[in-house]
Amino acid sequence: MKIICVGRNYADHARELNNEVPTEPVIFLKPDSAILKDGKAFYLPDHLGGVHHELEVVLRVCKNGKHISPKFASDYYDQLGLGIDFTARDLQTKLKNKGLPWELAKGFDGSAVLGDFVPKSQLGDLAQLQLELLVNGEKRQEGNTRDLLFSFEAIIAFVSQYFTLRQGDLIYTGTPAGVGPVQAGDKLEGFLNGQKMLAFEVK
Repeated sequence: MKIICVGRNYADHARELNNEVPTEPVIFLKPDSAILKDGKAFYLPDHLGGVHHELEVVLRVCKNGKHISPKFASDYYDQLGLGIDFTARDLQTKLKNKGLPWELAKGFDGSAVLGDFVPKSQLGDLAQLQLELLVNGEKRQEGNTRDLLFSFEAIIAFVSQYFTLRQGDLIYTGTPAGVGPVQAGDKLEGFLNGQKMLAFEVK
């Protein structure tokens, strides 16, 4: 099972971190040991410096495929959920400044929080999904999939030119603006179209 992540897929998030708005998807991977699910607590890795939350819509791949045409890409995912792409921001900045890969800042244990999934047929227009993150009851992130730079189908078509997609793979589709640090004691809740899909505590 692969965890495929898309960086800078909302223009406002790219700008808030002083990054260029990309002209094609920015892709990185997390190991399966990064998965944290079932509402389990996230334990801060103190040795990595500041860790930021990034709320994202997650696609669950439902069948194998490669070199997928965009017009058929919607057939390759059947469920959507919410996740958190935790990022060791200080470390990521250090690695970026040296021109090095991000994996140490993105793929550490527990960095891919995964909430509930629902069949995509229950969500209506997938290009108009509202996502929100509350931290201790306060809204920290808010976005809508209409603002994605690259649609779900475009991501699947692009990624499948490089990696064979397999049933059970997860695709984290990017985060809107509002990312920020978490600290011990924080309680995070994620909502998709008003439905709570994610809830856990930071320790």
